[in-house]
Order: sequence, then C-alpha cells, then structure tokens
Amino acid sequence: MEFKRNILITGGAGFIGSHVVRLFVEKYPEYHIINLDKLTYAGNLANLTDIENKLNYTFVKADICDFEKVMEIFQQYQIDGVIHLAAESHVDRSIKDPFTFANTNVMGTLSLLQAAKVCWDGNYEGKRFYHISTDEVYGALQFDGTFFTETTKYDPHSPYSASKASSDHFVRAYHDTYGLPVKISNCSINYGSYQFPEKLIPLFINNIRHNKPLPVYGKGENVRDWLFVEDHARAIDLIFHKGKVGDTYNIGGFNEWKNIDLIKVLIKVTDHLLGRPEGASDHLITYVTDRAGHDLRYAIDSTKLKNELGWEPSLQFEEGIEKTVKWYLENQEWLDHVTSGDYQKYYEMMYK
Repeated sequence: MEFKRNILITGGAGFIGSHVVRLFVEKYPEYHIINLDKLTYAGNLANLTDIENKLNYTFVKADICDFEKVMEIFQQYQIDGVIHLAAESHVDRSIKDPFTFANTNVMGTLSLLQAAKVCWDGNYEGKRFYHISTDEVYGALQFDGTFFTETTKYDPHSPYSASKASSDHFVRAYHDTYGLPVKISNCSINYGSYQFPEKLIPLFINNIRHNKPLPVYGKGENVRDWLFVEDHARAIDLIFHKGKVGDTYNIGGFNEWKNIDLIKVLIKVTDHLLGRPEGASDHLITYVTDRAGHDLRYAIDSTKLKNELGWEPSLQFEEGIEKTVKWYLENQEWLDHVTSGDYQKYYEMMYK
C-alpha cells in the first residue's frame, strides 16, 4: 500500500504518545504511522488496542538509544517525519536515577537527530523533526502573575528538567548547524486517560477508590497549569503540519491550580461518582515531606499558538476532570493491571 507520508512517533505506547498515535492513525489514513516504543514501565500497548489492527499502523519495539536500530527503522520505513515523545518523564524517578534520564532523554534524542540527518542527507523538502518537551525546562515562577513564554530563559532544577533542556538544545543545534527542519513544543502538565498512575491525578483516583492515603508534598501549595491530553494531541497535530520550522511553541491549559485545591476537586468528583457522601475521602489527605528541587509554580502562556495556529483548549478543567475520573473508574481492569507487580514496589519506595 502506498502512503503519502511515513511518520515515526517515538514513545507512542506511553500516555501522551498513545493519544497522538490514535489521533494520527484515525485522522490520516493516507499516512503510515510507525510507533517506536521500548515498552518500559510507562509504555503499555493496552493503550492502543482500539487501533492496533489498522492498516496504516505499525508497532516496532526498540530503544531510541540504539542508533543502529534507529537507522534501520528510518531506512526500512523511509521515514520523512518524526514526532519525538519517548522520554523518561517523572521528576521523582529522576532524583533517584539521573543516569537513566540523561541516557534516554539526551542520548536517545541525539540518536534520532543523527539518524534523521544521515538518512535525509540534506534533502529536507517536506521533512519534519518535531520534538516534544516540557515547561519544566524554564524553572519556576513566583506568584506574580508572570508566565513562561517561548523566550523565557532556561533554568532547570531537577535531573529530569535538566535532561529535557539538554535535548531541546541538541534539537536546536541540529537546526542551526545542519539545517535540519525541526520544531519544538513545551507543554504544561497533562491529564486524561491512559496515564501511568505514578502521576498525581490517576494516583489519587486509584487511592480514593481503595481508601488509601493521598500523599501531598509539603503544604500542597505548589501551582501547576493543567492541560487535557486530547487538547495536547490536537496541538501537536497543528504544530507538526502548520508550525514554522525552527520555531518553539508553548502549549498550556490556561488553567492554574494549587495542588491542594486540585486534590479537593478530585476527591469531590471521585466520591460523587463512587456514590459516597461528600467529604467521605477528605481524611485520606496525608502531608509528606516536600521533595528536593520541587518548583513552586509553573504557568504557560500559549498566546503564540493561539494567534498563529488558532489552537485553544476544548474544555474547562472541571469538565476535563469529570471525564478523566469517569474513564479511570470505568476502566478499572486497565488500572489494576498497570498497578500490579513492579509498580507496587516502586510506589512503596517513593511514598513510604
């Protein structure tokens, strides 16, 4: 079958990646979507059972750090576009194991960049290398109404954000040095279905369901901007097709919440959907020692994306939270499966 494009999506079995793969496979039947994923703890092919038999979808199990294998994939599938999401992504894990984060996020990105450079060999017409990054590269904001913009200076504080900042620099270096047609986006925290339950929202939904403690760092005063994952996937689609080569786009939800206020909303919605009286799970809130390098506030200004490409979030946070809680409660088998075994050991180590 002849395809119009052959797009490599890395990390496509992960949380954000699976939403991007699904969107591209369903929206662009004329594209061949190659999903490259190592299937580490956060990569789960159960996230994609609804599209795994589509004719324009291929899954390849591989490690982006394996340069020879990456080269082989580029050549075999004649890759002409890359959407790079594969990354180690949890700050807490990066504090315990910075080497893995540097290896995957920096060397893995470099491996993909070099493969694209070699295989495209200066013939960049129609080619795209799109690197997805995080707002954490910018450091932290004060409670002063300011926002991260595309020109905010980098100031990473954790091993995770340092590794992502480094990968961003390599992507820009390949554009500036070799002319590689790159695009970068930096997003705020995502929430939605298929998220591995080490992250706050699915973790707390699961713990409320099982009447387990809800571990809150410090006093719960850290502020985050929350982005619905399906809105993020739409933004990635827009930037890949219409964003300017060499440019950076910030993607945020225009949606700041203090952790403790978010947790109270989460308890209220989850208790309601479980048929429990209001406030039934409030006693589960347990304050734990704040983590090292815990940035106080993140907030993204997505004005450029809105003005240039017309993107806006599709729903209000309360609506998104209700959709998300419903999904986890209706997909308890998925949740139980991913929270067994190694996850339990990890959970005990992190939150004991």
